[in-house]
Amino acid sequence: MMLVGELAEALGADIIAADSGADTAEAIARSTRVCDVEHDSRQVQPGALFACIRGVSHDGHDHAHSAVDAGAAALLVQRRLGVRVPQLRVDSVRRAVGPAAAAVYGHPSRRLDVVGVTGTDGKTTTAAMIAHLLRDNGRAVTEIGTLTGSRTTPEAPELQRQLRQAADRGDDAAVIEVSSHALDQHRVLGCEFRLAVFTNLGRDHLDHHRTMEHYFQAKSRLFEPDLAGQAVINTRAGAGHRMAEHARSRGLEVLGVDDDAAEVVKETISGCQLRWRGFQVRLPVIGDFNAENAVLAAEAAVAMGMAPSRAAARLAEMPQAKGRFEPVDQGQDFAVVIDYAHTPQGLTAALSAARRLTDQRVIVVFGAGGDRDRGKRPAMGAAAASGADWIVVTSDNPRSERPEAIISEIVSGMSREPDVIEADRRRAVQHAVEEAERGDIVVIAGKGHETTQIIGDRTEPYDERIVARQALNRLIGQRAQAGKKARSGKQAQAGKAARADKQAQAASRGVR
Repeated sequence: MMLVGELAEALGADIIAADSGADTAEAIARSTRVCDVEHDSRQVQPGALFACIRGVSHDGHDHAHSAVDAGAAALLVQRRLGVRVPQLRVDSVRRAVGPAAAAVYGHPSRRLDVVGVTGTDGKTTTAAMIAHLLRDNGRAVTEIGTLTGSRTTPEAPELQRQLRQAADRGDDAAVIEVSSHALDQHRVLGCEFRLAVFTNLGRDHLDHHRTMEHYFQAKSRLFEPDLAGQAVINTRAGAGHRMAEHARSRGLEVLGVDDDAAEVVKETISGCQLRWRGFQVRLPVIGDFNAENAVLAAEAAVAMGMAPSRAAARLAEMPQAKGRFEPVDQGQDFAVVIDYAHTPQGLTAALSAARRLTDQRVIVVFGAGGDRDRGKRPAMGAAAASGADWIVVTSDNPRSERPEAIISEIVSGMSREPDVIEADRRRAVQHAVEEAERGDIVVIAGKGHETTQIIGDRTEPYDERIVARQALNRLIGQRAQAGKKARSGKQAQAGKAARADKQAQAASRGVR
C-alpha cells in the first residue's frame, strides 16, 4: 500500500486532484492510498491504481471511467481526464507503470536474487535449467516464463505482483524469461536483476521490430545498469560478442561463454556427455544446443554462488523441458522428438542435432505462424530442405491467414518440393510417423509445449505430445494387425502344404 503523494515523488509525476477547485483537494489526493496496480479495467479491484496504457489498438485512457466505476482509487495518465479520483500524470504510462507497480508492491525484486534470461532461442530451457540448479543449491525459486503464463513475460503489474507473492511465501530467487516485446514495452522496468543472461540472436518477431538492428537494441535493454549489474553471455556468435561489448560499455560485469567453455564428447538419443571446467558432465537431454543451454545455465548458477563441482554433478539430473527436443517413445523402432523450433535458426539447430544422432533419415514436420513475421517463412523452408531427408509442411497457428497461403510462402524458399503438403497438422504428423523406418528420427517442430492450435477465430485443443503418441499407437496397432494377418497367412499356407503332403503320402501308399 502506498500514498499517491509518495508515488508521485517516486515517479516524478504531477498530481491532478479530483476537485481542482477545492483548497484541500491536493492534500486529499496526496493522502489517497493505493494497494494494487492494474492495466486492465476489467480486472480492477477497489483501491487499485489504474494505468492508462496507450497500446497499438487500444488506449487505456478510454477505459478510465470503467476502472473508476470498478473502484480504482487513482489513475496513472498521460493527459488530464474528467474523473472523480486523483490522477498521476507522466510523460509515458508505459514506462512508468513498472516502477509504479514495484513501488506499490514494496520493490519485491530487492528481496529476491532475480535472474533474467533473454535471447531468440533457448530462453525457456536455459531458465528452467538455472532454476533447477539453484533449487539444488538450496534456493527457493520462482519461475516466470513461457511455461507458467499466457505471455513469456507478464505485463509489469502482474510481474511485480508475482514477485511480491514469491517473496511473501519465502522464495529467495526468481528466474524470469525476458522477451524482446517485454523489453521494448518496458515491462521489466522496476525490476532489479542480479544477473542477466543472453542465449543468442536470430531472426524472429520482425513483424514487431521491423529490422534485426531494432531487435538487437530491444534485447540489449536488459544489459543496462538500471536493470542488471552482472551478465552471462553466450559469445559463440557475433551477436553475443556485440552484446558482451555493449554490457561492458554500460558498466556491467560480464562473463562470456564461448566455444572453449565446454566440449561435447558424445551424443546419443538419450543424452550427451561433455567436458566443462575440467568435469565430465552427463546430460539427460538431447541436442548440442541443449548442451549449450546447459553450460550457460551452469555458468549462471556459478555466478549466483553455486560451486562448479556441484553444478556439474547436478546437470545429470536436469529435467526435460516440455517440448524442447522432447522424445516421445511408445516402443517404436525409430525416434520421435517434439521441439518448439519456430525460427529458421531454431529449425536448423534441431535438424542438425537430429542428423548427428542417426545414420538413417531425418524426417521433419513443421509450419509457420499466421499473422506473424512473414519474412522468416521462406527461410524456414530453406532450413528444412537443407537439413531433412523427408519433409512434411503443415500448419502452425495459422490464425487469420489461410494455411495454404502460409505453406506456399514456406515452400517458396525450398530448393526442392516437400514430400507432403498437409494443412491438417494431425494428419501431417501421421504421415511422418507412417513414413518412418527403423533408425529414422522424426522431428515435429513448432508447437513444442503448446496445448492449442489457433485457426481463424477458434482456439482448439492440440497437444503435440498427445497427437504424436496417438499416431504412434495407431501405427503400432496397424503393424501388429498386419503382422497378425501375415502370420495367419503363413499358417494357412503351411496348413495347406501339410494337407497336400499328407494327401500325396496317402496316394503313394495306395499305389504301392
